[in-house]
Amino acid sequence: MQYLLLIYGKETELANMTQAELGSMHGEYGKFTGEIIASGHFKGGNELHSTAKATTVRVRDGKPLVTDGPFAETKEQLGGYYLVDAKDLDEATLIAARIPGAKYGSIEIRPIVVREGM
Repeated sequence: MQYLLLIYGKETELANMTQAELGSMHGEYGKFTGEIIASGHFKGGNELHSTAKATTVRVRDGKPLVTDGPFAETKEQLGGYYLVDAKDLDEATLIAARIPGAKYGSIEIRPIVVREGM
């Protein structure tokens, strides 16, 4: 089964990290990503730009409303994701717990809905 592991954290904390701290964190992510690729769990993943580069689209009365930034203010922002293949939620949870961002923020695990013909 596939799961989307959504990585949330505080952008302000990331912005306040030193270059050494950022380098260390990126090294941890590189190691983790290499491990889940080697294990066969990795299906995809990306880091996202900050919410300052986000655009939100809503349609009201048939007209698109486009605004800069996220739809709602939150304490933690979505910073990236991994799409993984795991046998069950327990295995997905073990993988999520190894994501370096779990030490600073949170990881939301969402099972992928599979529909016939899509």
